This record gives sequence, C-alpha cells and structure tokens, in this order.
Amino acid sequence: MTHPSSVVLTPDQNPRAARPARRRSPLRDAWLPITLVGLSAAVYAAAAIYTGQFAQLSFGGIMGLLQRMVALGLVAIGQNFVIIAGSIDLSVANLISVCAVMASYLMQGDAHAIVYGVVLTLVIAALVGAVNGLLVTRLSVSPLIATLGVGMVLQGVLSVAFTTLRGAVPKSFQTIAYGSVVQIPYAVLLLAAALGIAGYVLTRTVSGARLYTVGGNAHSARLAGIRTARVMIGAHVIGSLMAGIGGLYLASWLGAGTPWVGRDGGYGLDSIAVIVIGGTLLAGGRGGVAGTIAGVFVFATLDAVFNMLQIDPFLSQVLRGAIVILAVGAYTFRHKGHVA
Repeated sequence: MTHPSSVVLTPDQNPRAARPARRRSPLRDAWLPITLVGLSAAVYAAAAIYTGQFAQLSFGGIMGLLQRMVALGLVAIGQNFVIIAGSIDLSVANLISVCAVMASYLMQGDAHAIVYGVVLTLVIAALVGAVNGLLVTRLSVSPLIATLGVGMVLQGVLSVAFTTLRGAVPKSFQTIAYGSVVQIPYAVLLLAAALGIAGYVLTRTVSGARLYTVGGNAHSARLAGIRTARVMIGAHVIGSLMAGIGGLYLASWLGAGTPWVGRDGGYGLDSIAVIVIGGTLLAGGRGGVAGTIAGVFVFATLDAVFNMLQIDPFLSQVLRGAIVILAVGAYTFRHKGHVA
C-alpha cells in the first residue's frame, strides 16, 4: 500500500502546487512610510490653518519644509546602510563638523578651489568610514565603542586645530543651499537624487542584497561565500560619505564650517532615531530608505509645527523621544512571535 505522503499530485490535482507563489505587494511594504508622511502632513496643515500662517501651505512653504530635511536626510540615508548591515555609527555628528570645517579651510572663499575642497573633504570622510569598518571587522571592536571612540578623536582634533573659524566657502558654492531651478531648491534635488540612488542600490543590486544578508545573519552570509568584512567596511564608508556630503551642505548653508555644527545639530542620534521610526531594525537585515526619509519628514514637520505654535523647541526633544519609544514599542508588538 502506498503511503499517502509518497503520492505525487499533478498540478491539476493540486491547485496549490500549480499556483505561483504570490509576490509581496509593494503597497504592503509602503504602509508605514505613507502613514508617517500622511499623519505628519495633516498635523502640519492643521497647525498652519490654526495659526493663520497660510504661506506655510504654499509651494514655497512646502519647499522650505522639504529643505529642512536635507542635512538630516543625507546623514540618515548613510546611517541606514550601516544599520542594515548590522552595525551603527556614532561618529557621524563629529564627522559632519570635520567635513564642514575642512571645506571652508580648503576653499578659503576661492571658487577655483571648490572641486579640490569637495574631493579632499569626501576622501577624508571615506577614510574615517574605512577606519570605523576596519575596527569593527578586523579588530572585532563593538560598533558602539569603535565609532564612539573615532567620534571623540575627531572632536578632539577639531578642538585643538580649529578653535576659531578659518576660511569660508565661496559665494558660488552657496548656490547648493540657496539656489533653485523652477522654484525647486537644489538642496531638495540633491536629497531626492541621494534617496533614489540609495533605494536602487538596496533593492536592485547584488551589493544591496548582500548588505541585507550580512545584517540578517553574518554567519550564514559567510558560509554562503559573501565577504562579510568587505560588505561591512563598504557600509561604513557609504555612511561616512553621506555624512561628509551633509557637512558640505551645511557649510554651503552657513557660509563657513564650524566645529560644533554637527554636534549641536544632533545629527548622530537623530539619524538613528528617524531610522528606527521608519521601521529599520537596529539588529540589521531589515529596513529601507523610504521609511527612513518618512522618519526625517516626521522630525521636520515636528520642528515646523513647534515654530508655528511658538512652543519651546526643547519640548520637541521630549516629543521626539516619545515618538521613538512608541514606534519601537508598536513595531515590537506587531512582530512579536515572528522571527526577524
């Protein structure tokens, strides 16, 4: 007698076998970013109507809101690569200051030195990222300790070498922050380009797939033949490069780099917070730039609403912390019992 489990059903007899596996709906993955952006936009519009600041709802007002997102958005996109890989970078805030100061120091207000200053600044950022990655992979130092230590070194160098402002970026370089095309700021276009490239790399390339694999399970990735150390170092280099671009943007916005611009801006912890709000796992292996940029939008609208309502901006830090806690709690509860 044939055992039931040994009977092989044809596709006609077993419709489930014949039916192709259903692909995960893109809309299912987009529900969180859409919800975050929708709720934030509704609160922003309500605050503008309540305070009578209808100019905030104009095209120019919306562009101004989006420009609030640029610096944090650039840093968060890079931080997203690092966290997806299963690491973290606490040096980005001080690296932003280093890059902003170096851009000003190298350019010295000379338009002919823009290319030189930008290239050398990004090279410095990439080297810092490589050092972070090597400390984590080759010396097996905890990412928290390694990147925190590197950040402290960078802050020390700034404090010793740049006690006062030295140099400034040329007026033509400030076009990045203040210029526009068809009323759309160049800075917003820069953020959109960075977002598009990052999204493509993460979802459409082999490198992106390897990044998720390493973040999900580094041991299994290693057994599968993936050079996990190279992937991790690459993620840290990308994260630092994006922080470097953020520093260049802030130098363009301020006209000169300051040793405290990154630290006082809170870009280190804020970049992690918006990623968490956007649904990226701190443990690595899951997440995306859509949720991250939605988290940046939440913080930008929060600041704008507090300004319109003339509420103490320090209270926004309290609300930011509460939002992060609620987001993590809701995400944990929703995935309780599931394997990440």
